[in-house]
Amino acid sequence: VEVVVNALGNEGEGVGHTQDGYTVFVKDALPGDVIRAKLMKCKKQYAFGRLVEILTPSKDRVPAVCEKARVCGGCQIQEIAYEKQLEFKADKVKSNLIRIGGVKNPPMEPIIGMDEPWRYRNKAQFPFGRDKNGQTICGFYAGRTHTIIPNTDCLLGIQENKQVLEAVLSYMEQCHVKPYEESSQRGLIRHVLIRKGHYSGQIMVCLIINGKSLPKPDVLISKLCDIEGMHSISISSNEKNTNVILGETYETIWGEDTIEDTVFRVEEKDGQWERKEDMGVTFRISPLSFYQVNPVQMERLYSTALSYAGLTGREMVWDLYCGIGTISLFLAKKAARVYGVEIVPQAIRDAKENAERNGLDNVEFYVGKAEEVLPEFYSRMDAGSGMLHPDVIVVDPPRKGCDEACLSTMVKMQPQRIVYVSCDSATLARDVKYLRENGYELKRFRACDMFGNTGHVETVCLLSKKP
Repeated sequence: VEVVVNALGNEGEGVGHTQDGYTVFVKDALPGDVIRAKLMKCKKQYAFGRLVEILTPSKDRVPAVCEKARVCGGCQIQEIAYEKQLEFKADKVKSNLIRIGGVKNPPMEPIIGMDEPWRYRNKAQFPFGRDKNGQTICGFYAGRTHTIIPNTDCLLGIQENKQVLEAVLSYMEQCHVKPYEESSQRGLIRHVLIRKGHYSGQIMVCLIINGKSLPKPDVLISKLCDIEGMHSISISSNEKNTNVILGETYETIWGEDTIEDTVFRVEEKDGQWERKEDMGVTFRISPLSFYQVNPVQMERLYSTALSYAGLTGREMVWDLYCGIGTISLFLAKKAARVYGVEIVPQAIRDAKENAERNGLDNVEFYVGKAEEVLPEFYSRMDAGSGMLHPDVIVVDPPRKGCDEACLSTMVKMQPQRIVYVSCDSATLARDVKYLRENGYELKRFRACDMFGNTGHVETVCLLSKKP
């Protein structure tokens, strides 16, 4: 069918209509395109189609930089000019706050764009498997499938990824090590995780294996140690039939257990970001740690959150879903006291070590679900204690957003300000609606492009207690 595309869907897919008004969603189609599409799955009101031919290209269409852009599931919007990508992401956040959050006139600030939307990811996880000829391959999954698209040099990732993956493939061939096969649940190598410290240059490699150990690990270690910056090599056992990539623990087989990196506070002046050397916080990062994958944009996002918090040095702050303490320690530099909550025990151990190594003794960390820890803490706290009513609560939840029990307790604690960092603007909008209905108003918000050439966007919001 012929389709005129006039919008982008939530994940960056083209949304258009046939001549009789039938709605069609087509991956890789852009607003302004006139295309031919093959209908793959039809519903009464809409269909999903596959792009067959571009009859008239959009004025915003640019050539794909990566030859595997369309088959790979990683870059959903690589063929859109970057300025238009930013417009799409800002509009998506604003639209969700209006449509889902019920905010009539969202107080939106300009989106924080990237200086260079390539080679920005300092972490990636590559699945391993076999192609149709039985050859061992690694790369990324095609969209909505577990079909591996071979690629050792994703242009979003660091250049060292290629060296690491080729070293692992060489080791597997030399030592007759088989990749994991989902259908039979046999084979050893499932994924390889690669991380690099932005400022330290330290590289970490973790092999996720369907077993307890590697055969001839010295062969692998020798190959990987030829790569400049190699600092940590480990394995993580995951023998479960699951989509979860990492196992629950890891074992270091060479080098250190962690790598280091530093996050600095930055300030924006006339569209340029200036680094504040006196506000750096150094972190130790393990294979299991949550740490933002875009270090440059992370500094801009967290610095925006810090400015929204409005700290003067006298405040008590709660940081929910704190991970290894990246935001907590940022806040602790400017607050009187910070309390962090995270469900992953290893992350809390890392957070405590990170606080100690940065000389910050005004921060405490608790292990558990935020939706359980916060209500329990509130219920046993003396009503006259200042801890019961913090000045600021910062939340940075997973994609599903905050649990209602957590939101309810936040409202009971009556902080003056809530700073909400979100990786999903739909669940953010849902939670903003709850908070607005329970005594808070949305004062400021700003989208931040952490994931150039993809449909994902981060957002930071400031909600203030109503008078």
